[in-house]
Amino acid sequence: MLYYSPFDVYYIALVVPAVLLSLFCQFKVSSTFKKYSRVRTRRGVTGEQIAAQVCRLTGTQNVPVRAVGGHLTDHFNPKDNSIGLSQSVYGEASVAAAGVAAHEAGHAAQYAHGYGPIKLRSAILPVTRFGSMLAMPLIIAGFVFETMPFLVNAGIALFSLAVFFQILTLPVEFNASRRALRALESGNMLDADELRGAKKVLSAAAMTYVAAMAVSLMQLIRLMLVARGRRR
Repeated sequence: MLYYSPFDVYYIALVVPAVLLSLFCQFKVSSTFKKYSRVRTRRGVTGEQIAAQVCRLTGTQNVPVRAVGGHLTDHFNPKDNSIGLSQSVYGEASVAAAGVAAHEAGHAAQYAHGYGPIKLRSAILPVTRFGSMLAMPLIIAGFVFETMPFLVNAGIALFSLAVFFQILTLPVEFNASRRALRALESGNMLDADELRGAKKVLSAAAMTYVAAMAVSLMQLIRLMLVARGRRR
């Protein structure tokens, strides 16, 4: 019987730095959002109004904008074609709220206009969720029971799907932000300095996706190296 430790040299060398990067990015997005939440828009437009206007400018129709609970729980729901904005965004007339609301409207535009990567991401989401739940149990079982090494390979293959999903998320998020910023600028909803602030908020948020992808990718590389080492 083989012993499996979740804390090996590869974990320390590969995963830990990526986790620290992720924690820094989470702190950065929180502090940036907090900073620009205190900067009021001169035109007094709220997050709800921004989202609705971006939808109109991008030709995205019949997308209700609703208030949802929680902090930074903003999202676009493709099931009912609605935008959900958190309490710190929906009714707030701040630069941070404008950026976040416009970003979610950018996702609505992606679905409305058939943006390829977001359609692919939605299609593989159920498989990815299933694979994420099974991956680590299979890998651990394969390490523990020496006679069933195929379980390790199966687990790594399923984990690879989750990594691919996160890689695919990057162009989706960056594209939504680009759509949002173009609409904010063309619609003259924000002044030039407010637009720069909104861009900083969205850039900080985008880096959290980059960091999450890095954590998963480093974990995948680490698992592959551990598996190769044990086969030897």
